[in-house]
Amino acid sequence: MQPTMSQADQSHVGDSPLRIGADIAMTSRLLVGTGKYASFEETARALEISGTEMVTVAVRRVNLDPSKGESLLDHIDRDRYHLLPNTAGCYDVDSAVRTARLARELLDTPLVKLEVLGDPKTLLPDPIGTLEATKALVDDGFTVMVYCSDDPRMGVRLAELGAAAVMPAGSPIGSGQGVLNPNAIRILMELIDVPVIVDAGVGTASDVALCMELGAEGVLLNTAIAGAREPLRMAAAMRDACAAGRQAHLAGRIPRRLYANASSPEEGLIEEAGPRA
Repeated sequence: MQPTMSQADQSHVGDSPLRIGADIAMTSRLLVGTGKYASFEETARALEISGTEMVTVAVRRVNLDPSKGESLLDHIDRDRYHLLPNTAGCYDVDSAVRTARLARELLDTPLVKLEVLGDPKTLLPDPIGTLEATKALVDDGFTVMVYCSDDPRMGVRLAELGAAAVMPAGSPIGSGQGVLNPNAIRILMELIDVPVIVDAGVGTASDVALCMELGAEGVLLNTAIAGAREPLRMAAAMRDACAAGRQAHLAGRIPRRLYANASSPEEGLIEEAGPRA
């Protein structure tokens, strides 16, 4: 992997890498999707600017046949990025598992971002289908990064089944609402040992910073960059917000106080001299 701008900054203060499964260690904690951009060229440039080391690809929506023309995959440097196929658009266990196996065969990777959706309007994950598909894919040797609701007990069950990362939605996919229930994310992180990566719903850089300040191991986003008025500028903003939020979490914020607390203590102040006679 080629180093990014943020990697040098983070290594300077001694941060540890984001580890996924047994074989992947990344300095960048921002995972970026590849849909909705104006062109493949814009996609490639946004990925580069974001500093990401892992990019998602919707297998069901990507041209995998070179005879049918240009493909998104022609613009993704696999020496630079870990490719994370996802099962977007799958509404049942069989189609999700079948799509994951197709991706492994065609893209030569055990990684999969598992999505088993409940309905096309809300795009919320189906809990029972998600559990069943996670078990099937883990048993089949996949490194499963699973999109789920922010229910902490659901996250525990997924971790127990062997998920390599649990990825709760901050809010509905593409909604831009940010993290609607930060306490659920906090509780989940207390209950499991695998990485918690907030997936879906962020709208701007402050949302990403909040996710990282909560202690999430990473953030996955797509629409927040691709749908921005200036996607390349937003890619830079998301990169910087992710790094800043992570460093703030590691540094430890000061307590919130009801009243003021002077930054210059009064102890040791030199008293002002009185008027001269």
